[in-house]
Amino acid sequence: MSMIKALSAIAAMFLIAACSNSNDQQTASAATTSVAPGTVGDFRQNVGDRVFFDTDASTVREDGRQTLNRQAEWLKKYPNYQITVEGHCDERGTREYNLALGERRANAARQYLIAQGIPAARLKTVSYGKERPDPVGSDEASWARNRRAVTALE
Repeated sequence: MSMIKALSAIAAMFLIAACSNSNDQQTASAATTSVAPGTVGDFRQNVGDRVFFDTDASTVREDGRQTLNRQAEWLKKYPNYQITVEGHCDERGTREYNLALGERRANAARQYLIAQGIPAARLKTVSYGKERPDPVGSDEASWARNRRAVTALE
């Protein structure tokens, strides 16, 4: 009986090791896989889909302008996408205040893209205020990542 248990334990260890190697290989493969040009993945990975804002502000910063310039060039190259610019805020402030601030942020990014030659008809906005944090957290690093406008492709 103990021989069966020992063999079962050894078999289980080999199975776990095999699964672990397979997962490691899949993870390594996914990390080195490039995305196809003109896809949503290409936009997110190679262009950047978000710009960040200062506290209580909706003015596009210099780093945001650089990202929006890249977005505009990519969107001109791939005109088949409709775009929704999502406005987001950190968790501080009232729901109503953050919905309004998120709308101002989304509109600031939208107006910048229009100024770069993207047709207004391709762009719509939505504000999620503080309702969709990414990441969740109550510290300055989390708040900074949540003060954003995200360009989502449809």
